[in-house]
Amino acid sequence: MTTKENLPQVIAAARDAQVLWNDYPFSKKAACLKAARAFMAGHIDEIAQTIHKDNGKLLIDALSAEALPAFMAMDYYLKHAKKFMRDKKLGMGSILMFNKKSRIVYRPIGVVGIISPWNYPFAIPFSEVVMALLAGNAVILKTASVTTGVGRLLESIFNAAGLPAGLFSYCEIPGAEAGSAFIEGGIDKLFFTGSTKTGKELMALAAPRLLPLVLELGGADAAIVCADADISRAAKGLLWAGYSNAGQICGGVQRILVHKSIYKKFLAEFCRLVSALRPGNGLDADFGPMTTMKQKEAVEKLIQDCIEGGAVVAAKNADFQGDSEADNKDKFLNAVVLTAEGLDKDKVMALPVMEDEIFGPVTIVLPFTDEGEAASIANASSYALTSSVWSKDRRRALNLARQLNAGAIMINDHLMSHGLAETSWGGPGGASDSGLGRTHGELGFMEMLKTEFVVDDFLPGVRRDIYWHPYSAKVYEQMRALTAFLAGVKPLSQIPKVLSLVMRYWKK
Repeated sequence: MTTKENLPQVIAAARDAQVLWNDYPFSKKAACLKAARAFMAGHIDEIAQTIHKDNGKLLIDALSAEALPAFMAMDYYLKHAKKFMRDKKLGMGSILMFNKKSRIVYRPIGVVGIISPWNYPFAIPFSEVVMALLAGNAVILKTASVTTGVGRLLESIFNAAGLPAGLFSYCEIPGAEAGSAFIEGGIDKLFFTGSTKTGKELMALAAPRLLPLVLELGGADAAIVCADADISRAAKGLLWAGYSNAGQICGGVQRILVHKSIYKKFLAEFCRLVSALRPGNGLDADFGPMTTMKQKEAVEKLIQDCIEGGAVVAAKNADFQGDSEADNKDKFLNAVVLTAEGLDKDKVMALPVMEDEIFGPVTIVLPFTDEGEAASIANASSYALTSSVWSKDRRRALNLARQLNAGAIMINDHLMSHGLAETSWGGPGGASDSGLGRTHGELGFMEMLKTEFVVDDFLPGVRRDIYWHPYSAKVYEQMRALTAFLAGVKPLSQIPKVLSLVMRYWKK
C-alpha cells in the first residue's frame, strides 16, 4: 500500500511507467481503458453497493449520479480524446512573418495527482483518472478517508485495464497529510476537489514550486424562478437539486429566488414536496443519511445560526424511523426549507445560507421583484459553481443566464451538468471561492496536457530574418518606417524603407 513515506518512490515509478505509456499508440491506450469499462459493466451492482456503504447515499443515487455518468464519461473521452490532442495549426498573424508556420502541440503533463471528495467518491475521480490516462499521464489517486472502499474499487477497475506497472497507484494517506505529501513528493500537477479552505491551503503549499493546480471547491448556488415558470416542474427539479444525496452536493441549489407574483404558490408546493420526502436506506426512500457525524453537526449549527439571524423554518420532512446502527440512524438530518419574510435585506444577506456553503439538506426560498434584483442577489455570493433559471420563455431565460456569474448555468434544470461529460465543470474564472481551472469536457481534458508552440521557418532561400544582427542606423530607420507603416502614420511614404528592410531576408 502507498503511504506518505513511500510516496516519493511511487511517484518515481509512475514517472518511469509514464514514459512507456506515452509511447503507446492511442489505440492501445484506448484498448486498456475499454478493458476497464468491461470490468465495470460486470460489476454494476458492486459499484452501487460500495458507494452506498461508504457514502450513505441511496442505491438509486449511486447508479444515476455516479455509475451512469462514469460510463457516459468513459465513452465520451474514448471517442473525443484523440481529436482533443491533435496538433492545431495557427493562421498567419502578420504578412511580415510570411515565412513562419505555427502550430499548437500538446504533451502529457507527466505524473498527475488526484485528491477526491467523499460526497461523490466514484464519479468525480473516475472521470479525472480516465482523462489523465488517455492524455498520456501517470496517476496517483487518493480518495477521501471515509470512502476508502470506493477507492479500492477504483483500484480494481484500473488494475483490470492492464496498464504498465506503476502507471496508476491508489493510496490511503490521511487527508491532513495528502496534499503536502503529493506536492513535496514531486507530482507535476494536482487536481483537488473539496473545501475552499483546504484548496487555499494547497495553493500556498504549491506556490514555492509554482505547481499547477485545478481546484473544484464549494458552492452556495442560486436558482431564479421567473414569473412565467412552470411552478410544478420548478419545485420538483429544485427539490432534487437541493436534497438528493442529503444535500451534500457542491453544485446543488441552496438559494431559491422566486418572483413575487408566484412566490406563495411556489413556496406552498415546494414545502409540500419537502415535507413528503422519505428518509431511509432502501429503494423506496428519497434520501439517505449524512456521510459523517461531523458534517451533520456542522449543518445543524448553520441551520441554528440562520434561525437566530431571523430565518424561519417553513417546512421539514418527517424524522427517520430506523432503529438499528446499520441504518445510520444518528446520521439522518431533516430536510429543511427556510424563509425570511419581513426580514430586512441586510439581515437576509447576512444569513449563513446566503453566503456559506451549507452542504446539507437546506434551502432558503426568497421573493424578488424584478430579474435585475434576482441576478444581483444570485451573484452576491463568493461561491459561483452553478446556477439555474426557470422560465417557459427560453430567450428570456438565456438573457437572464448571461447576467449570472457561475461556472455552469442551467435552464429549467439544476446540478445535472456535472453528469454531462461534454460540459466542463468548475468555477467561473477570476476570483471565486468555487475554485480554479476546469474538469470534464474538452476544457477539462486540456488541463491534463501541456501546451507547446512549434514555429517552423518553411520558406527556402531565406538567409536571415529582418530582426537579426548586424544592427545599424539604417536598420533602425527601416524598423521605424515599418512600425509607422503598421501604425498608419504616412504609410505611403514609409514603403521604400519597408521594402528595403524586407530585402534583408535574402541579403548575404
